[in-house]
Amino acid sequence: MKATAVQPSTRGTKTALLVIGYGNELRCDDGVGPKTAAAVAEWNLPKVRTLVCHQLTPELAPIIAEAQCVVFVDAAVASPICVELRELQPDDSPPVMDHAADPLFLLDCAKKLFGHCPLAYWLTISVENMGFGENLSSGAREGLEIALEKIRALALIHT
Repeated sequence: MKATAVQPSTRGTKTALLVIGYGNELRCDDGVGPKTAAAVAEWNLPKVRTLVCHQLTPELAPIIAEAQCVVFVDAAVASPICVELRELQPDDSPPVMDHAADPLFLLDCAKKLFGHCPLAYWLTISVENMGFGENLSSGAREGLEIALEKIRALALIHT
C-alpha cells in the first residue's frame, strides 16, 4: 500500500485550496482520485496543497481545518454523471467508523476538534473498470480531464 503523499504548502501561508484524491491506484479506475490530485500538484500553484491517499482517515482532519476550501476527489461506480461536483456540509450524525472515514465525517471532525470547517466539495468521477491494474479506462481518463478543469476553476476563485 502506498503512503500518503503530500505536496507541502508554502510555509506561513494558509492553504487556500486543498485537493485530496483518494482511492486504490492498483484497482484501475479506482485510482482516478489520486491521479487527479497528482496532476493538480504538478501545476505548482501557490496556496494549493494536494494529498494523495489510499483512503480517508481521521488524521486528515487537522490538515482539512487549515484550508479555506477542500475538494475530495473520488471514483464513482455506476454513476450516470461523468463528473459531478457538489458542495458538502459537515455531518453532525454519530459517526459509523468502518475501515475508512468519509468526507462528511472529516469535515465534522475539523469543525469540532479544530474549530474550522472549510468550504468543501466532493468531486466524483464516473468509472467503469475496477479490476486489478494501474491504467485508467478511456472514460476515467476523460473524467479526469473534466475534473481538472473544475479544480482549475476553483483554484482561480480561491487563490
